[in-house]
Amino acid sequence: MRSLTATLISAQKAPSRVPYVKLKARNTIGGLVRFDWTRLYSGSEDDYHHAVTIPADGSLVRVRVTPPGDSRKLYRQRVANPGSGSDFSQWTDTSQYNTAAVACCSLGAEVSIFWIKTSREIYQLKSTDYGVSWGSPTLLGYTPSTAIYGLAAAYKSNGDIVLVFADQSTLYVMKRTGGSWGSSAAWDKSTGDLSGVATVYDGDWHLLVTGKDSNGNYHLWSPVYGDGGEITAGTWSELKTVARAPSDGDFEYRNVFIDKPDVHRAFFVEEYSGTEAYERLFWSNILDQTGFLSNLWREPVPFNLSAGYGLAIAHHGDWAWLSAPYGVWRAKLTQESLELTGDVLSLREELDTANGQLSIELRNDDGRYASPGTGDISLLDIGRELEFSPGYRTTSSNEASDGQVFSLEAYEHTSARGKATLVLHARDAWYWLKNFRAGYQFRWNKASDELNVKEMLAFVLSRVGLGLEVKSQSSTVTGFYPDFTISPGDRGDAIVSRLLSFVPDVLLLEGNIAYLLNPQSIDSSAYSYGTGHAIVEGSYLKSALTRNLVEVEGYDPVAEEPIIVSVFDWNEIDRLYHRCRDIEDRNLDTVTRTRSRGETILRRDEIMAGGSVLRVPVNAGQQLYDVIDITDPRAGLDAEKKRVLKISLVYHPARAQYEMRLQLGAV
Repeated sequence: MRSLTATLISAQKAPSRVPYVKLKARNTIGGLVRFDWTRLYSGSEDDYHHAVTIPADGSLVRVRVTPPGDSRKLYRQRVANPGSGSDFSQWTDTSQYNTAAVACCSLGAEVSIFWIKTSREIYQLKSTDYGVSWGSPTLLGYTPSTAIYGLAAAYKSNGDIVLVFADQSTLYVMKRTGGSWGSSAAWDKSTGDLSGVATVYDGDWHLLVTGKDSNGNYHLWSPVYGDGGEITAGTWSELKTVARAPSDGDFEYRNVFIDKPDVHRAFFVEEYSGTEAYERLFWSNILDQTGFLSNLWREPVPFNLSAGYGLAIAHHGDWAWLSAPYGVWRAKLTQESLELTGDVLSLREELDTANGQLSIELRNDDGRYASPGTGDISLLDIGRELEFSPGYRTTSSNEASDGQVFSLEAYEHTSARGKATLVLHARDAWYWLKNFRAGYQFRWNKASDELNVKEMLAFVLSRVGLGLEVKSQSSTVTGFYPDFTISPGDRGDAIVSRLLSFVPDVLLLEGNIAYLLNPQSIDSSAYSYGTGHAIVEGSYLKSALTRNLVEVEGYDPVAEEPIIVSVFDWNEIDRLYHRCRDIEDRNLDTVTRTRSRGETILRRDEIMAGGSVLRVPVNAGQQLYDVIDITDPRAGLDAEKKRVLKISLVYHPARAQYEMRLQLGAV
């Protein structure tokens, strides 16, 4: 149950109650600010290698390279106060030619431009006044070959710099420490040819790398080069895959950029060489409040631009910026909200264990909501998030229980008999999962333990922007490593359902978090009805189990023979004879695991049996899967424990209606 103050609990139990519902629209998706990009510049420059950085004064420093037909000239640009009226067309020729790769980065007033020439030289050009004036190029060293397919650089807060470049199948690191550059050092990975690299500093150097693995499959990886944060200084983490494509699939990834304006956000190019060929931009972000090593990235989303060399991303103050030689975009970084509370005429919320819907009726008699998504109500638009909080007027103030978030999927205007309203239709995160389709194939635990069920759940949920937190968990969810495959086109809810079939745990989706719970028959009650909190109406059903015998077949890989276990509910069999279900799963390689699967299936049937219904005044903190207790002497119930499986909430002040209907199962 969501936490409530003592005054709010007292208010919802009082004989006379004054409802309060809080409603806001906000410019977020998955709990993060949704970047609404506005293009500020459309130029005629050629699409080729480029980079961007923003020093501490907020100026925009851009660099670009011309194509081979124009001698691969290196240009730079500084726009002092970038904005909608700025001129992004003026470039300064650095008199450098034959540039194979370019990168730039900044710290305070210091700005560095790095480039590698087709003759293998590595250069740095530095400014100490925000890019206003520049020194002379400094030769830092040489690359092993001329096959350079990526260059990136990032400052540490103390002035150290890491410069990384991809030379054929090897990633090299050069580091400036205490103002002095060391020699380049190769990473310790074995791959095929690489095609791009990006980096940002955040306790360690966090990188994104594109290229082939040793079998020719294409990947976007997220390694870390340690600086003592999560990884020992000077060492590399393992390569973790963000996106992948088989070697025979005509797909590849390249030209990746990364920044951390709020969380790590990235842009990269997906190239398809089949029919119909394309070079398509994709973006992604890592989840909020998660470490880079977790590799919990949102499923990459296509960006409406065809660009073979990608989009560089940077930020400063309240703005994020995108740059290509021929274009500049910006988006607000700040979270904004629109207060809707005072205009709510009625509301209905429907929640169950795999679905959540919210419908709200807003007053529109004066046309205040005539044009959603524009002007003062620009935040009220399809795709925005609605934050709904039920509560009451208490002795201290209006109080509500926060945490519920829905995505606005549709709205409708109504006009009849002198009344005008705007009706909002929103869905919770289960709808995201239902509409999610996997874009890449992933397989874990084929030959060795890689991810347990909990870690695979976290990965899948992150692809739709959901974090995973634990309220309670079984030992199975962290100790079971089944051979598991996600194929392109698989539905998100189906993937989650398959993973949950391995364990007794369930998921509660609320807001932008999926909570892992292990419901047990010994769980304590979180709230009482019928003593302090009134019961309007109760219907208490006890029913038979749909299954009372589960026969599970696993496989012992050592003995090379099946494992067959039967799990019984003898009380139910005595009543109704046996109702059997057969399960076969070669992941079940021990008797203990095989028996546990059967017990899990029977346990779920036990929880779902019942169908009791309770009508009560709104409990602002009620959540799915909560255990409650009911005292209703007329039905012979004295602190009888039940589990909440469905919640319907209705707010209709014109009818003096503010109540919940709870559908209950067994504990």
